[in-house]
Amino acid sequence: MSQPPTPQGMPPPLTTPSPPPSVQHHQSHPLTPSSSVSGICLITGGGGCGGGGAASIVSSETEGDEAVQATNDDASVCKRSAVQLGYWNDPFLQYFMRGPIVRKAPEINRGYFARTFGIYKLILKTLEQIATSDVVYIPKGEGNRSRSNSVCETEVQIINLGCGFDTLYWRLKNDRNIRERWSKIRISSFVDVDFPSTTMRKVHYIKNNKALLATLNNDDGEISISKFELNAFDYHIIGTDLRDINQFGSKLANCGVKFDLPTIFLSECVLVYMDTKSSATLLKWISEHFRTSLFVNYEQVNMTDRFAEVMLNNLTMRGCRLAGVEYCKDLATQKNRFLEAGWSGVKAWTMNEVYASIPMKEIERVEAIEMLDEHELLKQLFDHYCIAVAYNDAMTLSLDSVELIG
Repeated sequence: MSQPPTPQGMPPPLTTPSPPPSVQHHQSHPLTPSSSVSGICLITGGGGCGGGGAASIVSSETEGDEAVQATNDDASVCKRSAVQLGYWNDPFLQYFMRGPIVRKAPEINRGYFARTFGIYKLILKTLEQIATSDVVYIPKGEGNRSRSNSVCETEVQIINLGCGFDTLYWRLKNDRNIRERWSKIRISSFVDVDFPSTTMRKVHYIKNNKALLATLNNDDGEISISKFELNAFDYHIIGTDLRDINQFGSKLANCGVKFDLPTIFLSECVLVYMDTKSSATLLKWISEHFRTSLFVNYEQVNMTDRFAEVMLNNLTMRGCRLAGVEYCKDLATQKNRFLEAGWSGVKAWTMNEVYASIPMKEIERVEAIEMLDEHELLKQLFDHYCIAVAYNDAMTLSLDSVELIG
């Protein structure tokens, strides 16, 4: 099987993956709010959660937690469908999956592509902004100094909330463009965070796979693995409930996270499963402790119309309650939640805006992969999801200039 084309802004091809398992085709029936409960759920429930994000905020005693935590598996199946068709390249996802590939509807595949493209682009834009700034990180107490007077690397951290089986660490590590373009920037710590029941499975897959372990190895080769957590040179997995701020902060410190380093937080449909008080507390705590940081949040928006009502009803039928949907009324409420939590600034775009900003050559490549009958449905779905970016900039890295569109 030949290597699929690489979307612009996405990681370059790494190695040609082995032939995929057999593919089970699900008929791509028209998806409408009134006729397709399963289709909408795949995008808003399992299809809506980043990696298994919701799992990290539901305690084992909470009613309905199994349905919410299962969104990790749903999301992984959806991503695998899109990757197998060539929407983007991810040779690592297969190592976290079992069984045949299930082909999803074109609307779902294209939705995952837009979301993956947008988030990866924001990460690259942030790294580029930090790399080209005139400030480098110096250990606490020594202040900052000009890059022109120093050969120091600028260290950056990435903390992936509700990571599920997301393979972002491996994709970034194998992205040659990052290594070649920004030689003075280094992702010193990548932390995957999720509920212990999910991290246990992720740790199991990693420790039993040579390809995944090979990326973690460094000169000293030391990797510490427990049932729920993993610690390597620049990669960590921690299992925790994000509502327990003290435990979350303690575990970040224990795995070597530096609170004064530039840090990118990622959250894909995680906050929406938390009650509003808990998510507000989490955002405020991060804002207060990471004064140079950028928070990327992907989740629902415009959740007050009939289309949104059907989405919510479908999720309720599956046992998944969006406890934080109050913040998803529109782009204004999405932005205000960050400002109220102490963030310096925030921007937000609907996924229709994100999709329209993708280079035309890339759009043509993606739309040629499979035919889409329900264009209006895709627009409706994109209008009910957004990406918000909040920032604090104590190190004056001009993080306010990081743009997803334009």
